[in-house]
Amino acid sequence: MADLHDQRILILDFGGQTTQLIARRVRECGVYCEIHPWDISDEVVREFNARGIILSGGPESVIAEGAPRIPQAALELGVPLLGICYGMQAMVHQLGGDVRAQASHSEFGYASVQLVSTADLFAGLSDRVENEQNLLDVWMSHGDRVEALPEGFELVGTSANAPMAIMADEQKRRYGIQFHPEVTHTLQGATLLKRFVRDICACDGLWTPGNIIDDAVARITEQVGDEEVLLGLSGGVDSSVVAALLHKAIGKQLTCVFVDNGLLRLNEGDQVMQTFADNMGVRVIRVNAEDRFLGALKGVSDPEKKRKVIGNLFVEVFEEEAAKLANATWLAQGTIYPDVIESAASTSGSAHLIKSHHNVGGLPADMRLKLLEPLRELFKDEVRAIGVDLGLPAPMVQRHPFPGPGLGVRILGEVTKEFADILREADAVFIDALYAHDLYDKVSQAFTVFLPVKSVGVTGDGRRYDYVVALRAVETVDFMTARAARLPWDMLDEVSRNICNSIPRISRVSYDISSKPPATIEWE
Repeated sequence: MADLHDQRILILDFGGQTTQLIARRVRECGVYCEIHPWDISDEVVREFNARGIILSGGPESVIAEGAPRIPQAALELGVPLLGICYGMQAMVHQLGGDVRAQASHSEFGYASVQLVSTADLFAGLSDRVENEQNLLDVWMSHGDRVEALPEGFELVGTSANAPMAIMADEQKRRYGIQFHPEVTHTLQGATLLKRFVRDICACDGLWTPGNIIDDAVARITEQVGDEEVLLGLSGGVDSSVVAALLHKAIGKQLTCVFVDNGLLRLNEGDQVMQTFADNMGVRVIRVNAEDRFLGALKGVSDPEKKRKVIGNLFVEVFEEEAAKLANATWLAQGTIYPDVIESAASTSGSAHLIKSHHNVGGLPADMRLKLLEPLRELFKDEVRAIGVDLGLPAPMVQRHPFPGPGLGVRILGEVTKEFADILREADAVFIDALYAHDLYDKVSQAFTVFLPVKSVGVTGDGRRYDYVVALRAVETVDFMTARAARLPWDMLDEVSRNICNSIPRISRVSYDISSKPPATIEWE
């Protein structure tokens, strides 16, 4: 089988909020890609051996002192280039054109681009025609603008506030666009990106669920050999897909360990054990460790410290279970690409830490087991797609994400058994209501957060002074950006009344309407 990683696109990140969306759109075209920071070395750029390079947007001005620059190797390799927003301006600036600050002519949001000439990448693209001119409806986000194109480039498109909105050097296969094709507001964006990676860069579209599975199975088989693997199983989508992949690759060499740490949702332990017994045919060991985890978390309120404590304890339990097996040398986990990005686990170290994930940033340096992460380069929707191909049941594949530290990061501040029990009950009311109103599959993730504050309430004629919870539901494609779900008011009102009436220790319910960014999906 051809190596799925041979035909690859390099995405250089200049700090844009939607860089991960570019990667998702490229993967949707059936082409493998990776995101790397703009300041990687020329040597790394060459060794990546990309079929094409995409330069992302970013918040800086290319004419500012110390502004991010395109690696020289990216301009010298001779592979196709696509500059998006800042990426286009960086191309212009470094190739001899002219970019100027134009704060009074900024464009943020919807814009109409008029195509004034032809180029292979844009041929035939049109959202509408006015005065015999093809127009594209796009999404812009820029302050500076291009005033003069570099030698060899032709003007292809113009907008009201960006006279040079699209440029092309057909001979060298270099293109620049001032708008963002990765967002859904740019109607022809997906088509444009597909043309670039499939036609201009001559990639075949090998990155499909079936091929990803075959590739992962081959790699796992080669890596593991005749050794045994221990999988930390949570019952969530990621670890479930890892279990299916490993079972397909190494069969009886796999043992799953399900750690009931006292931080699970209501009845989750029993549900996980039943699900895997019914569907997987995989050996699963259940370890009851509630007292151990809650004891270690006593007095710990900082979210990063909680992640470290939980991550270290998970590994301790896994290593204890591995010691009971004759040949267990691997620890498998459901780490996915967004985990790696958010934990700033890039080799350059230039990414900003958002929050460490227990299975990326929280593992001890002296861990005895070797780490096996078959999903490390996949986005969440790719994981779901291969889960379907592996034959996992729909309720398992479509289940909302649940963080590795569980309720430990959905209880703000110190974690106690009392708080965990209260939160479990409230969360169950919320999730049950989403199912009852046929909304569960219409949101990407939903959960309840316990706040360590009390609020005055009224029960009958009596005063009540008890805890507050927040409901959170978001809609997202890639979990790198998200917006709060607009749940029906009557449904939220029903959930609030049911929580306050059925759980005596809760006096108030709020609904979180924050988007990501600036907030994260989880509160901690």
